[in-house]
Amino acid sequence: MIYTKPHPVVVAEDALEQLIDYCRQNNYTRLQIVADVNTDRALGCKLETMFDSAGFNVQKVLLHGQEIIADAERVYQVMLALDGSQRILIAVAAGTITDITRFVSHRLGLPFISAPSAPSVDGFASIGAPVLIDGVKISLPTHAPAAIFADLNVLSDAPRAMIAAGFADILGKFTSVADFRLGHLLYNERYDAEIAQRTYAVARVCEEHAEAIGQATPASIRLLMHALVESGLIILDFGDSASASGAEHHMSHFWEMMLLRKGRPAILHGAKVGVATVMIADLYAQVRALSRAEAADRLEAATLPEKDAELAAIRSAFGAEAEAVARNHAPFLDMTPDDYDAIKRRILERWDEIQTVAAQVPPPDEIARLLAVVGGPTTAAELGLTDAEAALALDNGHYLRNRFTVRKLARVLGLRA
Repeated sequence: MIYTKPHPVVVAEDALEQLIDYCRQNNYTRLQIVADVNTDRALGCKLETMFDSAGFNVQKVLLHGQEIIADAERVYQVMLALDGSQRILIAVAAGTITDITRFVSHRLGLPFISAPSAPSVDGFASIGAPVLIDGVKISLPTHAPAAIFADLNVLSDAPRAMIAAGFADILGKFTSVADFRLGHLLYNERYDAEIAQRTYAVARVCEEHAEAIGQATPASIRLLMHALVESGLIILDFGDSASASGAEHHMSHFWEMMLLRKGRPAILHGAKVGVATVMIADLYAQVRALSRAEAADRLEAATLPEKDAELAAIRSAFGAEAEAVARNHAPFLDMTPDDYDAIKRRILERWDEIQTVAAQVPPPDEIARLLAVVGGPTTAAELGLTDAEAALALDNGHYLRNRFTVRKLARVLGLRA
């Protein structure tokens, strides 16, 4: 399927003036701004005033609360605020509000424009809207924004924690693209070599400018924002997020669901991804350290996990959401001994290729160093999570997606971070 890409994508000091010109040229006279208290303070109020002064019919829905979650309640709140006229929605936001706006605009057949308030996530140009449904994080197909206008001054003034989160989200592409390649090698998952290379290049360019990003220089923030947008465009070009969301994102989703279940404060998506990337990079380091002979010995000893034991683990980890998670994981739960033996044979046959994939993932210490350079957390403890909660995500995050990642490979080989 071919998806419409956002056009134009503007990252500039006069982005808001260009946004107003864009709306005037396209006869977008009726607008609906979607923001929360923080993004309204950073950008929404200014943008509303500018539109009012320029003669546009502009309304605003303000989502209140310390934690905004992309769920049915928030989706309904935005839909209820619309007056039935054909309004263009403008997401003044980073991740969550953009996802809510994206979902509403898609379901109502209305275009939306992205006006990022911080360079904190890679989903601005994406077609997927991660929404919490019955306690389970599910990425629903929607559409990309019609255009993106990012004010460079607003981005540079964003809280450093949010800038670090955006950097960490991009750094996670080192492991996600490796998982993308592994899934193709070992489980015949859909793959595109150009998509893989583009994803890897996004991570490399931000790695090379880590120190400047940590200092929030305008040039580096422009680079980070373009990297975040490019990651979304890659997702759009491939049709799903496989190259940009691997085992590190599955762990992040697990923590998000766990914190919500327990009524604990949310943690920035990118911050969770960064810490998870360190842990997943450790698994890749262990794979790199294994010889073919050692891998063969481990594969010989590996046995197919019993389905009842797997279901028990899912129930223990996910509680009320266990049934939905198990349905999603059905292809692995229903695997036969013959299927499992075929995967083991493929692992050994393609060991050299697996080693090549693993070699492209930086060592975990290097991932942690880069995160620290930009001021991001590097350990579960810095996220406010216990060692046990870190282990839970590593053990159970892979159940959330029907994907063959390094977490699955490590399980077959008996490795553990």
